[in-house]
Amino acid sequence: MASSIDITKDIQSLTTFRRQSAAVLKQLKKTKRPVFLTVKGRATAVVQDATAYQRLLDCAAEGNVMEAIRQSDEDVAIGRVMSAKEAFDSIRKKYGIPR
Repeated sequence: MASSIDITKDIQSLTTFRRQSAAVLKQLKKTKRPVFLTVKGRATAVVQDATAYQRLLDCAAEGNVMEAIRQSDEDVAIGRVMSAKEAFDSIRKKYGIPR
């Protein structure tokens, strides 16, 4: 797992990145930490190893699933649910589908 940010290595100017991109890519692969690029001293972009980025996407997707489960549990707890029969009847009625 990637460790915390090292401000002496993980924050670089865009100019430095352009001049030393091969070294930065080697650093990304080795450390798995993102590199923050600055323009005029302000953070502008983040460069990240593809594997680490995919891991971030996977975590976000997992978080979305967990949120959906939490919301579903909340719906059940407050009675905001209906049986399958009620749901199908509602759909039939809404779209004029005969039984």
